[in-house]
Amino acid sequence: MLLAIDIGNSNIVIGCLNDKLETVDTFRMVSDLKKTEHEFAAQMHAILEYNNVDCRGFEGAIICSVVPPLTDIFRSAVEKVTGLKPLVLGSGTKTGLNIMIENPASLGSDLVADSVAAMADYPLPVIVFDMGTATTITVVDKKGNYIGGAILAGVGISINALSNGTSMLQRVPLEAPKKVINTMTIESMQSGAIFGAASMMDGMIDRFEEELGETCSLVATGGIAGKIVPYCKHDIVYDENLLLRGLGMIYRKNRKK
Repeated sequence: MLLAIDIGNSNIVIGCLNDKLETVDTFRMVSDLKKTEHEFAAQMHAILEYNNVDCRGFEGAIICSVVPPLTDIFRSAVEKVTGLKPLVLGSGTKTGLNIMIENPASLGSDLVADSVAAMADYPLPVIVFDMGTATTITVVDKKGNYIGGAILAGVGISINALSNGTSMLQRVPLEAPKKVINTMTIESMQSGAIFGAASMMDGMIDRFEEELGETCSLVATGGIAGKIVPYCKHDIVYDENLLLRGLGMIYRKNRKK
């Protein structure tokens, strides 16, 4: 079993992968900058033990993080819980991905993991949407080169900003209303969030493919993607565990024989 950990701005996702890199279990923790390594270790140990996962039964561990202050803290927590020194995805890690942007070191490790899995599992070129705190759109071309993409505010951030920035608009659950044109405030906000995000995805796909001059495979991942993809007009595959699988592939490339 492999322990794969994705440290994001809102949540830390802990994945347990089997020998086929299939995700057997996933658990979530809040990305709390105030917690110490001992607090994270205690929480992670409790979560794994509660779900009957042997904390000392992992063959290896890998971390990707977009929250630098938490990277070393969580690396130490993993060592305390598992007894393993985790691989931290970063500069110098072998990925097999040719990153063709101006500053390759600036590319988030989560996007690297997404792209490695997408490149392995889908026909190229491929467009990947990762919908979390931010929405990222990335492209791996037909030669396996990471060529760039776009970044937008996440759906959750957008709808929360709408509520926080206006006096009369309340927080609403992120669910699709029955129709696009609505007469009630809550349903109108939900329409904008869900159908607006779906329209953004469709529109960006059209623009990306026009710029590339070819049709792409389309993949979406991240906590919110599953709520948006069903309302897109393009045929987009929702791959919930894309990032964790990519981490597993990268771990294997770097495993010492």
